[in-house]
Amino acid sequence: MSEDPGAVFFALSDPTRREVVRYLSEEGAAEVTATELAARLPMTRQAVTKHLAALNEAGLVAAERHGREVRYRLTPKPMTEAVSWMAGVGAEWDERLDALRRHLT
Repeated sequence: MSEDPGAVFFALSDPTRREVVRYLSEEGAAEVTATELAARLPMTRQAVTKHLAALNEAGLVAAERHGREVRYRLTPKPMTEAVSWMAGVGAEWDERLDALRRHLT
């Protein structure tokens, strides 16, 4: 992931994709197919596949073909990097607000 975590934020802006990520994180390192996800979520396999493609493009999931099946698993590194980026921005804002407080008092 680059310095700008925009692809991760864009992928996670959709509530359905957040639900897919939540499900995959609860399953641990398990790999699942789009069909298995569709059976657990209120949507078609085709819809799940489109959401998985968006998550894959952002690097949040990895896809691996096993014969006729494509199995997906969570790849946490982009999420970790996005969290780190947000923490950095939060720290910068804390410093600015502290400086403003010192200036005003």
